[in-house]
Amino acid sequence: MRCAVTIVDTSVWVDIFRDATGERRHRLGELVDSEDVILTAFTEMELLQGCRDEEEWALLSEYLSTQEYLNPTRETWSAAARIYFDLRRQGLTVHSPIDCCIAQLAIDSSMLLLHRDRDFETIARLRPIQQRFVQWR
Repeated sequence: MRCAVTIVDTSVWVDIFRDATGERRHRLGELVDSEDVILTAFTEMELLQGCRDEEEWALLSEYLSTQEYLNPTRETWSAAARIYFDLRRQGLTVHSPIDCCIAQLAIDSSMLLLHRDRDFETIARLRPIQQRFVQWR
């Protein structure tokens, strides 16, 4: 099922920003086709915290200020914590509670989540998340 808006996770953006050839950016364009792309505040935070210097921070911060964001509600927090709790009770581990928040945003909004993070595949074992692990060919 195709969605009109797609959430692109930090794990994809990091690979795109590191790719000097532009091939991965082109591949992302193919994957989202004419769909809109949306970020989460979690993605903004994760990308900015990885900046190497002030110049990179300024460039990235300016770029991110032009993007659309999907923000959590009060209910998102509790539901994300429940994902983490339920997974742990099943003996499954996710490495970042932030991934649980991003997954819950995707579930709440019925949006496809493009990622390169196995945590989302683990979450999909217990929750109805539309997710796709991005392969770079």
